[in-house]
Amino acid sequence: MSSRERPPVGAEEAHAGGAAEATSQIPGGYPELTGAQLDHIRERSAEMVVEPGGSVGSAGDVDYDFMLVEAGHLEVVRLPAFGRPEQVIATFGPGTFLGELDMLTGQAAMFSARMPDGGVIQRMPRPVFRQLMSEAPELSDVILKAFMARREYLRNSEAAQSVQIIGGELSAETLELRNWSTRLTVPHTWVDVETDEGFRIMKSFGLDVTDLPVVTTPTAILRNATPNVLADQLGLAYRSVPRKVYDIVVIGGGPAGLATAVYGASEGLDTLVLEAVAAGGQAGASARIENYLGFPSGLSGAELTARALVQAQKFGAEIKTPYDVTSLRMEDDLVVTLSDGTEVSARSIVIASGARYRKLSLDRWADFEGKGIYYAATELEVRASGSPGAPVAVIGGANSSGQAALFLASRGSQVRLVVRADDLETEMSSYLATRIHVDSRIELHLGTEVVGVDGGDHLDSIVLEDKIGGIQESVPCVGLFCFIGAVPATSWLEGVLLDRSGFILTDIDLPETRPHDSFGLLGRKPLAFETSIPGLFAAGDVRHGSMKRIAAAVGEGSSAIRSVHQAIGK
Repeated sequence: MSSRERPPVGAEEAHAGGAAEATSQIPGGYPELTGAQLDHIRERSAEMVVEPGGSVGSAGDVDYDFMLVEAGHLEVVRLPAFGRPEQVIATFGPGTFLGELDMLTGQAAMFSARMPDGGVIQRMPRPVFRQLMSEAPELSDVILKAFMARREYLRNSEAAQSVQIIGGELSAETLELRNWSTRLTVPHTWVDVETDEGFRIMKSFGLDVTDLPVVTTPTAILRNATPNVLADQLGLAYRSVPRKVYDIVVIGGGPAGLATAVYGASEGLDTLVLEAVAAGGQAGASARIENYLGFPSGLSGAELTARALVQAQKFGAEIKTPYDVTSLRMEDDLVVTLSDGTEVSARSIVIASGARYRKLSLDRWADFEGKGIYYAATELEVRASGSPGAPVAVIGGANSSGQAALFLASRGSQVRLVVRADDLETEMSSYLATRIHVDSRIELHLGTEVVGVDGGDHLDSIVLEDKIGGIQESVPCVGLFCFIGAVPATSWLEGVLLDRSGFILTDIDLPETRPHDSFGLLGRKPLAFETSIPGLFAAGDVRHGSMKRIAAAVGEGSSAIRSVHQAIGK
């Protein structure tokens, strides 16, 4: 019987055939599809009969299909490897579909799939699945919610041990891996190499401290792992396609860049996002954002980033990190060069690279970066800096520093907030300043600077100096959280007009168009958010005159898409 002749599997059959059985495993991960929705999938799929014990997918596969179970039961399993036993992750019965967010991200399969007793499945190639997600909004929503529930389950269950990061608690390299994985919601666990479990794993693999950090995946052991190496292993790395020209390449994956990706991809533009560090930018590291429209109870930067990533990828945007863009040139199209020499061509580019963290020019500052000095305040940094209750300090007087101080205090730390200004309300929103003034867990140091850092392998003290009296005091500090502003990430740009501080000039801030310059030859003026190079735009914190607020960055990124359409005529 063909898939078109097969009678629809109704809700009752799907429920009895396996959905109810699996619901206890992954809450929300097994929606009941209507007959019409099942037919919608069948019309775009090819039927496949699976013999008893047959495999329909293996861990490490990078090109796999969306699958619907018609008959029989399918097991998603973590096969035994690297000392870990076999584990059945989930079971799917008739009327249920496989997959999770890796269908959107392109991540290599984490598990294998098999049918112990055989059965029948429908297979839909990924390009067709992408089209389905675009053309069938109601079905798309059902599938997307299930994918998100499954990803959350994997992140919080033993199944996440398919990717293990093994390294020291105070290791900057290990923290970088954990941050990267967390921002991209890659299911993983961290094992402290100093624990008995860490020692056992290292010994069983024949590894020593020179191999750290180590990452184990379903198919490999990575020594001296970095985010780039892990991205490549997981299938998340950028793959160059000969003669490929994107409609739009977005440089930067913060709020402005992700908003550009969402609006660009949703309007049919072939979109690629290249982020140098980790998705979400500086905003992704914010402990709590309370003044973002539509979230009266606030949300963390990590939550905002995760939602934006799913939204952009749902519409087909590619998001690749960590990728540094090192140069830009004009040919028939715009071409950017990555740090590994790879070139990417685009009809238009939006620079949303934001700003780099500003640092203090102090002896040994670099020694403690990632080992006591941090530019974000999340659960990862709290754990890395020491046990709850340890003395920490936050530098800065803007909203980010206020949010960090309150977050650290809520985690039991003894917090010093060090502010150069004599008034906390100079740069900080009133609601945050009020909370800090009344919080007994935060010791406020106004008119004060950090003038020294000290410690062994890890930061253990800082030196504070009163600006007026010049009195210095050494105080214990195992975690120094630095929020003293940033400088625009434009050092790689050549031939683009910048202001004196390095921010990118756009539209009305550019010099008047002349007959023989680029815009004069095109017979038009620069569009909104367009730079001195036609087709090259800037949005968010990197742009001259921007508000340096998350909501403003999102607005600029989404608004820039209108100008992109006008520039490329699409």
